[in-house]
Amino acid sequence: MIKRKLGQNLEVSALSLGAMGYGKARELPDRAEMIALIRTAVERGMDFFDTAEVYGPWTNEEMVGEALAPVRSTVKIATKFGWDIDQETGRHRGGVNSRPGQIRSSVEGSLKRLRTDHIDLYYQHRVDPDVPMEDVAGTVKDLIAEGKVLWFGLSEAGAQSIRRAHAVQPVAALQSEYSLWTREPEEEIIPTIEELGIGLVPFSPLGKGFLTGKIDVTTTFDSSDIRSDIPRFSEEARIANQKLIDLIRKIGEKHSATPAQVALAWLLTRKSWIVPLFGTRKQERFEENIGSLNVALDRSDLNEIEKANIVIQGARYPEAMLRRSGL
Repeated sequence: MIKRKLGQNLEVSALSLGAMGYGKARELPDRAEMIALIRTAVERGMDFFDTAEVYGPWTNEEMVGEALAPVRSTVKIATKFGWDIDQETGRHRGGVNSRPGQIRSSVEGSLKRLRTDHIDLYYQHRVDPDVPMEDVAGTVKDLIAEGKVLWFGLSEAGAQSIRRAHAVQPVAALQSEYSLWTREPEEEIIPTIEELGIGLVPFSPLGKGFLTGKIDVTTTFDSSDIRSDIPRFSEEARIANQKLIDLIRKIGEKHSATPAQVALAWLLTRKSWIVPLFGTRKQERFEENIGSLNVALDRSDLNEIEKANIVIQGARYPEAMLRRSGL
């Protein structure tokens, strides 16, 4: 698999596998299958994997640690801190917590669960308005000096927070939502990180499944599915947003590619320092997604997307969730 560089010298596979869906809850009924999928991803050339302390909490990191332990020296593991998690019980108390003491206890727990002596990329999961960014970056800088962390990352941070952090400890990567249907980062975030030499790891590159072309107005979502509460997945919004699927399906036919492959290939054309982060629980979807590396969109394809000027309908998260996450 081809490589890309995040920040100054963090070289990773051009696509990353996110493990959030593999056991975000306390129980992992398909743990063995998920471990097998992660190991298959390594065999297929992927070396960049993403998890977080809060997924579970803890069950996800434990599973990723087990899956990657036999090949730890050949992969890069990214995990995250920043939520208010009781370090004794694993209970998520709600809200954010990036106090230096919390970061230090979080990193020790993550190292143990991931079965490693270092974390390659350590993200602040969400900005903590009660802790100066300089204190957060300074704590991670100390962890880097101690060898427990190799690179510093931020997730869903604004331009000002990025600049403040980067001034203390260079930021290798920003993880934020970016895709054909979430293009807000183009306004301020992407110019900022390009100026500073920071890489971008877009999560939800397939629009939580919408950009695969497998969701339409007839699709129903279980009440436990977060999409059932997202305005962008309302029936009215899905009808309006179908125009985007029609467009990328048309472009895909030209390249013998699926809508998902076109959506990922589009991201890969944006900047050489963008590494899309996708999640899947199925081997066939994994193979489909990495097939995007063989889809070469040309200038006419990109111009067609821009000229269509499709305005996506519906917010990407419910208002209450945006407030809780500080977005």
